Amino acid sequence: MASIRNIAIIAHVDHGKTTLVDKILKQCQLFKEHEEVGELIMDSNDLERERGITIFSKNVSVNYKGTKINIIDTPGHSDFGGEVERVLNMADGVLLLVDAFEGPMPQTRFVLQKALQMGLTAIVVVNKVDKPNCTPEETQEAVFDLFCKLDATEKQLGFPTIYGSSKNGWMSTDWAKPTTDISPLLDAIIAYFPEAPSNPGTPQMQITSIDYSTYTGKIAVGRMLRGNLNVNMPISLVRRDGKIDKSRIKELYTFEGLARKKVETVQTGDICAVFGLDKFEIGDTIADFENPEALKPINIDEPTMNMLFTINNSPFFGKEGKYVTSRHLRERLMLETEKNLALRVEETNSPDALLVYGRGILHLSILIETMRREGYELQVGQPKVIIKEIDGVKHEPYEVLTIDTPIDSSSKAIDIVTQHKGDLVMIEPRGDYQHLEFNIPSRGLIGLRNQMLTATAGEAIIAHRFAEYQPYKGNIPGRNSGVLISMEKGVGTAYSIDKLQDRGKFFVAPGEEIYGGQVIGEHIRPDDLVINIGKAKQLTNMRASGSDTAVALAPKIVFSLEEALEYIQEDEYVEVTPKSIRMRKIVLDENERKRKEKSSVAVG
Repeated sequence: MASIRNIAIIAHVDHGKTTLVDKILKQCQLFKEHEEVGELIMDSNDLERERGITIFSKNVSVNYKGTKINIIDTPGHSDFGGEVERVLNMADGVLLLVDAFEGPMPQTRFVLQKALQMGLTAIVVVNKVDKPNCTPEETQEAVFDLFCKLDATEKQLGFPTIYGSSKNGWMSTDWAKPTTDISPLLDAIIAYFPEAPSNPGTPQMQITSIDYSTYTGKIAVGRMLRGNLNVNMPISLVRRDGKIDKSRIKELYTFEGLARKKVETVQTGDICAVFGLDKFEIGDTIADFENPEALKPINIDEPTMNMLFTINNSPFFGKEGKYVTSRHLRERLMLETEKNLALRVEETNSPDALLVYGRGILHLSILIETMRREGYELQVGQPKVIIKEIDGVKHEPYEVLTIDTPIDSSSKAIDIVTQHKGDLVMIEPRGDYQHLEFNIPSRGLIGLRNQMLTATAGEAIIAHRFAEYQPYKGNIPGRNSGVLISMEKGVGTAYSIDKLQDRGKFFVAPGEEIYGGQVIGEHIRPDDLVINIGKAKQLTNMRASGSDTAVALAPKIVFSLEEALEYIQEDEYVEVTPKSIRMRKIVLDENERKRKEKSSVAVG
């Protein structure tokens, strides 16, 4: 049996773990052709490259000094807790990557806590030690303190620390003595992490992730916990609900580099892909044909937020997308629930709408962004947190929010979070920055990022993670200004927008097509205002000096998808198509909106 190490890399967003995996691949003589391009091999998804974050966990494998090292690259953001949870089931140890300047961050804590609870040991990698003003030794101490806070065992506290720079491709046991490559880290992996245990007996493998192939359909990926698997072998598939289906393995693959390698046998301890199984889900167990034994199902973090997904019924529907019906929307969301464990979909009273539950705005917006790139048109409602009743008392999800902000704008940051019902629990200086920690309801995070970045001139570093359910904290004020609503369908003109600039800021530019009921700007007052920006200047043959002055328009405000989701109120939708993101009132007709408002006031 070959010596195998299964390791997961965990870190906060943008601490350099994907870059490190790329350097490991290059060190082990794989993908040399990428060295000149300098691209991240691991973040293969377009969205991951654009945002610089890992969303989907991936498997790669390298051979170093005769040992096979299976590396699992995990997402760092707590919204993808469903991904992290299951990939750690495949690992024997974790590489904890920490930025030498920023130190341990909330998401580092989130993933590390899960790893320690599962009894995994860690090697700490203090990365980016070549950054100016970084403090590698203090960072190492902060990591040790974090292990203590998370109730690590004596063995887990005895972790080795490696220092280096993933970007420049070196690792060392002493940060002041750079080396020429990352072999000290690879040597530490082989020396410190346990070999994947050899468990002879009947086969047992838990499906921890699902791949798709257009030719063969769903592919089960997981780690052999016991026994071996062979091609054409009859097996039992034990489902999460206890049902057992008999099946046969058609093809087996192990990982080599980023590719799959076809094999006849998979040994215990290795990570493999299985072709040929019928309907299966994450958490199901591949077991012995005669005496099937199920493994404990994977626990997944509960969703904390929901959002209404519905078909696009605006006047512009079908102009840009190719998948526009409720059947398309339903099929795509159901397909997503099979591989996205933290996602749940529920039917609503309307056949055209579905309620989608997720771990946060980022989790749900990544799904929406992926769908629009695939050619879907849809509309989504305001994100809402999930309220639970515990012992007869209304509870809501709370998060730990950390903000690193320049010292001179820290008081503004505290003021904004306090207005969103956040409680300050820690404040400490870090160089020119102030590190703030708050306990805040998840509802308070909606719309907070925009305000914070405006108040700190874009310099605040904001991160949060789910903590627990706590008693409901009362009403949180939403958007404090109304919106400008288009009166009718048409094209915006520079003449009209110029005349109405004193009424607010605009989200559209001259020449853009708009429709009645579309949200086209932010009003300077708290109430909504219906305006017509399609009026053209009346042309006459009279000329007067000064009447034809050049129009000076403020540039339109452009919203990202997350910003639009945080901006809208209960009576508004975000319309998402492959080329556009628009905001609109749910009821487009002005008279009908007024009737509804009157009836709701009467009922209230």
